Formats: sequence, structure tokens, C-alpha cells
Amino acid sequence: MNRIEKLTELIGKGASWFTLLIVLLTLTVVVLRYAFNIGATAVQESALYLHGAIFTLAAGYTLKHDGHVRVDIFYRHFSNRGRHLVDLLGTLFLLFPVCIFIAYSCFDYVLASWRYSESSVEAGGLPFVYLQKSLLLLLVVSLLLQGSVELVRHTLALLTKEVIEDKDAVGDKL
Repeated sequence: MNRIEKLTELIGKGASWFTLLIVLLTLTVVVLRYAFNIGATAVQESALYLHGAIFTLAAGYTLKHDGHVRVDIFYRHFSNRGRHLVDLLGTLFLLFPVCIFIAYSCFDYVLASWRYSESSVEAGGLPFVYLQKSLLLLLVVSLLLQGSVELVRHTLALLTKEVIEDKDAVGDKL
């Protein structure tokens, strides 16, 4: 389990560097367009691809750091044991089914894109649309892997006599 968390951390931190690349690519597009009157479709699409990669690749990282949006009207008033129970049930009955649904819904879509080596419809665009679409499946994999870690973490926390306050302390037991 610790290896999965390290992988999640590595992928998340790696994807965070894409934001710097997006800024640099956007700056390049603006300079080329307004200073030199040159269109740069491939550079624009690169920024778009990176934007999508950030959200799909960093989803597991965000889950690991409890950074997803949560409506916590009741959650914040729960005991630690109650929070672990809600998180465990949410992982089992929301996260996993949604991941399975996304995988099921997009598998043929991604496969067809690979089959035809789908490329950009724009003149001068990138020929890697199939790679961009494949990120949908990587989103599912990253969420299922980190979700499995979270499931074990919350189960362990509920099975111990005293609920451990620190999320990392439970992770150390994995």
C-alpha cells in the first residue's frame, strides 16, 4: 500500500509541473500571435492537452490529500470514527462505482481513438488525440488505486480501538 501512495505522490507532483509548462506555452502562443502574427495550433493544443493531463493524472493525488470537494454540513460535526465510516462508505458506494462507470463508458471511445490513431482536426494540430483520450482510463486507474489505499486506511481506523487522528499515522500501519 505504501508503494501505491508513493506512486500517487510522484504522479501528482509530476503533473503539478504541467502548470508551469501551460503558462510558458500560453505565453509562447501570445507572443507568436501578437508579436509575430504567427498562429501556433500545435502549441495551443499542447497547453490544452497538459490542462487535461493535470486533472486526470492528479485525481489520485488529490484524493490522497483529501482535496476533493466535499459538502461537509454534517461531516465536520462527526467524530473521527464517524468520518472514517462516511469516507469508507463513500469510497465503496460512490468512488468505486463512478470509476467503473467511467471505465465502462469510455473504454470503446478510447479504443476507437487508438484504432484510428486519431489526430487533431485542426490544420497544424497534434496527432496525439488518442493519447489524450487515454488519460480517461488513467484517471480511473489512479482513483481506483488510491481509493483502495483509502479503503484499507479507513477500515483499519475503524477496526482499531482508538481512532487515530492523523491520516498519515494510519498510513504507517499499512
